[in-house]
Amino acid sequence: MAGSAQYEELVRQFSAFGAVKREMNRIMPADCSSGSAAVLTLLGRYGDMRMSKLAELLSVDMSVTSRHVAHLAERGWIERFPDPADKRSRILHLTPAGRTRLDELFRRTTQLLTERLADWSDEEVGRLTQLMTRLRDSFGDTRAASRPAPPALEQTTRTPAST
Repeated sequence: MAGSAQYEELVRQFSAFGAVKREMNRIMPADCSSGSAAVLTLLGRYGDMRMSKLAELLSVDMSVTSRHVAHLAERGWIERFPDPADKRSRILHLTPAGRTRLDELFRRTTQLLTERLADWSDEEVGRLTQLMTRLRDSFGDTRAASRPAPPALEQTTRTPAST
């Protein structure tokens, strides 16, 4: 297990990571905030869904989700249809214009990463991706497939295995 000093350094790195996120947000078009980009990304990845599912995946309140959805619908990037199973609910659908916008966002982000990580090896980029995925999974990323609850912790005298 990592020591306290390692976790303290990790906290410092997370704080500094804000600069990376700000740089990534700066390359986004003015009419597409990071929240809007997240909605487009989720609809692109998972397909049509209810607003409630989108709010769950975004880990935000329905009111925040509704604002993002309204913004995207005004631009013609998503459509809202009545849910056949529950007429009170709406199904969100990515339009062809939304797919085009999403492709543009990915192109911009990929270009930025290509430029900033030009001196990284393929192995280093792969390892970073692997570690970020593992970190997200450790926090129970709601976008990941549902996992069973972890088993209850038991008292043990065994030494944890190294990975």
